[in-house]
Amino acid sequence: MGQLKPGVKLIYERHDNVVYAREFGSDPSSRQVHGWDYNKENPNFDPRTSDGRPLRDHIMEDKMWGEIRREARTNEALHHALEQCILIYNLSKEHGA
Repeated sequence: MGQLKPGVKLIYERHDNVVYAREFGSDPSSRQVHGWDYNKENPNFDPRTSDGRPLRDHIMEDKMWGEIRREARTNEALHHALEQCILIYNLSKEHGA
């Protein structure tokens, strides 16, 4: 979510099937994309993907995770966070969450 900070109050806005978020009290121009409304009536719906998000978004997300894994090799804090993420993922799968 870019520059948004954890724990702050957010204002969510929707425009043309895109959900934006910005900090409460901030300039509306500071809003950032937070999510999308993907449904088959949405002109941005991409039938090539399992969730309707554009294929480019999936590719960029995969690229980002690859970069995170590579950076975690030399960044101890990131390595620890990634290990925690993997642990939570595996526990969730085991317990059907």
